[in-house]
Amino acid sequence: MFLGQEFEIFPWFIIHFTENNGMAFGLEFAGENGKLFLSLFRIVAVGGLFYYLYRLVKEKAPNGFIASIALILAGALGNIIDSTIYGKIFSSSYHQIAEVFPEEGGYAPMLYGKVVDMLYFPLMSGYFPDWLPIWSGEYFLFFRPVFNVADSAITVGVILIILFQKSYFADHKKEEENQTEQNLEEVPPSNPPA
Repeated sequence: MFLGQEFEIFPWFIIHFTENNGMAFGLEFAGENGKLFLSLFRIVAVGGLFYYLYRLVKEKAPNGFIASIALILAGALGNIIDSTIYGKIFSSSYHQIAEVFPEEGGYAPMLYGKVVDMLYFPLMSGYFPDWLPIWSGEYFLFFRPVFNVADSAITVGVILIILFQKSYFADHKKEEENQTEQNLEEVPPSNPPA
């Protein structure tokens, strides 16, 4: 597909090919240096998430929490792969279909590629009623963002943590309290000085 091309699966589900520089909703951060900083920051953050996930598994954290962190990690890793190597292996998609491994090289150096988004769900559109004070008569579209599977994984992981935080963290807290109680029971009472 070329940039901006789309085809309809259902009226409320469209495959729309777009690229962004790597932040949510196409936001950019301080030009080329910002793009490099963002790519390097993501790599460090994913390394931290790998370590955190390893610790959670080792400490036998609740399975739902482990799955939520794994979803966030997988989504972040998917977006890193896109922004790290996509620009290196594809030609530009602007007004043309991208070529894989072009002779002249990709459209961007390592760590400067764009993230591909393609899932678009325009669920509802229309005009705000005239009686609304701020948006009176303006056109609206819900749900406007175009995103990818990696973004979905991150979003689902975060939503699961928010929805089930009490059960995720309560079990872990109870285990810590039980461990503290066991440690206190094992310590022999000390004799006060006479």
